[in-house]
Amino acid sequence: MNTKEKANIRLAIIEKIERFKKNIETFKKLSQPVEPDNAIGRITRMEAINSKSMNEAALVKSTNTLDKLHRCLKKIDDPDFGYCMNCEEAIPFKRLLIMPEASLCVPCAQKINQG
Repeated sequence: MNTKEKANIRLAIIEKIERFKKNIETFKKLSQPVEPDNAIGRITRMEAINSKSMNEAALVKSTNTLDKLHRCLKKIDDPDFGYCMNCEEAIPFKRLLIMPEASLCVPCAQKINQG
């Protein structure tokens, strides 16, 4: 990976970090407890509780991804950055640009997901 590609990936990581920080704040607000309210009907309250559960799951997933992005930003200058943890081949630049936290190439990720 050349210096220009690494700079582009660094920028993509920083942009994703900012986007995930904003998403996490939104999910935190949407994950607040659902208060029993007389104005809300039974079905609507159940929908609100279900929506809260989905937002909590999205919050956990976003927080985990944010942690991975921070670790990725710290390791971007390491010589093994951008190499698959499984087969040790280079992860394509376009994959890292889209998903900089990826630690597997597509074939290895597919094998693990199928297995």
